[in-house]
Amino acid sequence: MRNCFTTPKSPSQPTRATFCSSIIDENMELAALIITKWNTDSLSQVKASPLFNDDRSESKAFLKSVDDLQFAMECFISENHSSNKLIHAQNLMQIAMKRLEKEFYVILSAHRDFLHSATSSLENDVSESDNQFDAAMVDLKTISDCMISHGYGKECAKIYKVVRKSVVDETLYYLGVESLSFSQIQKFNSQLIKLKINQWLKAIKVATEILFHGERSLCDHIFATSDTIRESCFAEISTSGGLMLLSFPENVAKCKKSPEKIFGLLDLYDAVSNHMEDIESIFSFNSTSAVLSQAASSLSILRDAIRVTLSEFESAIQKHTTQKTLRGGGVHPLTRYVMNYFVFLADYSNILPEMIVEEDLPTEFSMPESYFSANENSSAISLRFAWIILVLLCKLDSMSQLYKDVSLSYLFLANNLNYVVSKVKNSNMKALFGDEWLAKHQSKVQQYASNFERMSWIKLIKMLPENPAADISPDVAKKCFDLFNSGFEELYRKQCKWMVTDSKLRDEIKTSVSNRIIRLYKEFYEKNRQFFGREVGIVSIVRYAPEDLEKHLSDLFSGTASEQTTSSNTSLAASPAREVRRR
Repeated sequence: MRNCFTTPKSPSQPTRATFCSSIIDENMELAALIITKWNTDSLSQVKASPLFNDDRSESKAFLKSVDDLQFAMECFISENHSSNKLIHAQNLMQIAMKRLEKEFYVILSAHRDFLHSATSSLENDVSESDNQFDAAMVDLKTISDCMISHGYGKECAKIYKVVRKSVVDETLYYLGVESLSFSQIQKFNSQLIKLKINQWLKAIKVATEILFHGERSLCDHIFATSDTIRESCFAEISTSGGLMLLSFPENVAKCKKSPEKIFGLLDLYDAVSNHMEDIESIFSFNSTSAVLSQAASSLSILRDAIRVTLSEFESAIQKHTTQKTLRGGGVHPLTRYVMNYFVFLADYSNILPEMIVEEDLPTEFSMPESYFSANENSSAISLRFAWIILVLLCKLDSMSQLYKDVSLSYLFLANNLNYVVSKVKNSNMKALFGDEWLAKHQSKVQQYASNFERMSWIKLIKMLPENPAADISPDVAKKCFDLFNSGFEELYRKQCKWMVTDSKLRDEIKTSVSNRIIRLYKEFYEKNRQFFGREVGIVSIVRYAPEDLEKHLSDLFSGTASEQTTSSNTSLAASPAREVRRR
């Protein structure tokens, strides 16, 4: 029929033309009846009596009428551009499109909160009958296809943009995504920034994986017949929200740096990096390139901020000064702070290589091979972490020199290095430092502990005869007991307030001291106590049995033992005195 006005002239052509015209006129009259039947300016009437209902016969007839009307218009144009029939057909087309606009708005509004799930079901090849929202998706696409094909795509897109942008904006609002400038964020206290970061970390997952992904899929599905319209719609409804979401990490990164803030920066970087592939896929249109640029900018500025923060952390350790010794020689707060900082930092070893590269290491960067054996397989992270811990160990070494008692300075070093080793061993740092580093520094801990014993308890051993089982005179034995008693009491008085924080190291030191002292003292005690069995004043000579020494040694290095002077009048000496008298 479309060629009836273009065939060569022949005697039968007027008859054929009249036949075609009559069919067109008849179809147009039928279309007019159907279109005018559904003509209304009332949106409430459209909602009450929808064209697209469970019975699809009416909607199919309506859409067929639109197609017939379009065909008639084409025929009228070829005959006479200004014919009354053409004008009437154009008016009917406008009426039909207005009805479709209203139907599109009603369906889109009624299912505004559920279309993402409908999109997901279509992507997963779920049949229309399996999901009640699939029917809405089909109807929306049917209407958009019809309006676009008849030149009313802009009107359809305008409605879509208004409805769906409100959905995007409301969803971001409920997710806690706000339009916060750098000047606003820098006025927040640390707790509020932390709260906002945690809120944002939850929001980006929902925003990218559900909201923006769903909106992109929705646009691609409903406006599949027009690349221009689907891009225009998605850009309109998502660009401002995407920029608002992804500008937050950048503004946080620009705020004043402090070592504690690095974890929030790393969390932000990790989140953007993890969702970057989705962001690139969702915002792939030229018109949404600003969102991609913002994501890339946030990653870059976060990366720089993390580098600066780590450098400031190192600088803070180097600048740390103190003229006070830590009571008891325990683990220094600086050691705890730095190592716990690294424990948490090592949990980000999957993304730190993107921040720390060899080019960023200081030019003066050099470590003794005895401390860290670097090789071609050593990562920049391992080198940087090892360097900062070396800075800490050097600082601890200088702190140890503040102790007047050399043995306590060695105990301080043993405690702190043992804490460092323990944190490395029981965290992700172990993979960065390796077994060789751990073995070296565990050995160093034992060396410090041995030096502590040598500088304190070994001196006590020298107060006993070189051969404790050898025959000696009572006067010599008395002198040895007196020296040992006073030496032990002095050590106990000092070391009852000293501490070894790690229970394993504490037991090792106690065992080592006990093995050295008790064995020799027991031989001396068993050999010479009979000299003083009946003397008056026995308490002042033989104050301790071997088991008493063991008991007193067990009180040491916990930092909680009470300070007791072990004089002849104290309860510490009473038990062994009675024992000796009975003998």
